[in-house]
Amino acid sequence: MKLGSLKEGGRDGTLIVVSRDLTRAVRANGIATTLQAALDDWSNIAPRLNALYVELNDGKAFDAFAVDFSKFAAPLPRAYEFVDGSAYLPHVERVRRARGAEVPESFYTDPLMYQAVSAGFIGPRDAVVVVSEDYGIDLEAEVVVVTDDVPMAVTPAQAAEHIQLIGLVNDVSLRGLIPAELLKGFGFVQSKPRSALSPVLVTPDELGDAWQGEKVHLPMRTWINGKWFGAAECGVDMQFSFAELIAHAAKTRPLTAGTIVGSGTIANEDTSTGASCLAEQRVVETLRDGQPSTPFLKFGDSLRIEITDRDGASIFGAIEQSIAPLAK
Repeated sequence: MKLGSLKEGGRDGTLIVVSRDLTRAVRANGIATTLQAALDDWSNIAPRLNALYVELNDGKAFDAFAVDFSKFAAPLPRAYEFVDGSAYLPHVERVRRARGAEVPESFYTDPLMYQAVSAGFIGPRDAVVVVSEDYGIDLEAEVVVVTDDVPMAVTPAQAAEHIQLIGLVNDVSLRGLIPAELLKGFGFVQSKPRSALSPVLVTPDELGDAWQGEKVHLPMRTWINGKWFGAAECGVDMQFSFAELIAHAAKTRPLTAGTIVGSGTIANEDTSTGASCLAEQRVVETLRDGQPSTPFLKFGDSLRIEITDRDGASIFGAIEQSIAPLAK
């Protein structure tokens, strides 16, 4: 099934069930008011939501309405946790090689992960608001999964059973601020603003055989200002599956229902598939030409992030955003 949230009913939005073709939706009245409420009691609530999903797709849902993504909040407008990995090692390898650094052997066996901003996610059509273009504004197209309650110290096999929803995120980065923060040795704060989630999150069965080994086996399609930017294969060169990423995050603590786990920027060893972030493209250019030629995003620029099935139908809906200055 496919689930989203409308910009109504307070900070956490109003839970809606969205049709498979993303054209119709219905409020989950009497079942769960918000997606977080559904996740808190997932084993009981999910079957009822799925029954409504079947009715909606059969044209039998009462009070169904036409989808307007501009009225969508993020499916989870705020989450208890967002832990973001960096599972695509070609990206890590290239970035480090560009600055003359080696990749530690541990990176191939122990996932990279950081605690990201979860207090608020912007909607799929909301602008990315930034104080200054000098901050080096970048998109990062990623896949995310959402869990139910995950016990501490789960194995990857056990963790796989806790993946309940899948979606996309534009994990916005401010590249100009990252180096100084990393030099402090204490992680990201100012360089990682709020991210945007796809219009809907979907249950794994919606992907069919494109969901295997706890990975999405479809290309991540990105455009900047209407121009194709990349179609990196999500299922290729992903060193750690989502089950392994969840197990890593839960090694010393349980994860609360509604935890979002990110894949990191989608990147392939084969650079002909394009990139999923500007930093990646700039590294490729530096290694090839000695310097980057692609600029970071400017005010007024637009971006689009989407995954389609093998018939070309959008699965999660597209993240479509513009870059805007902070109003003064």
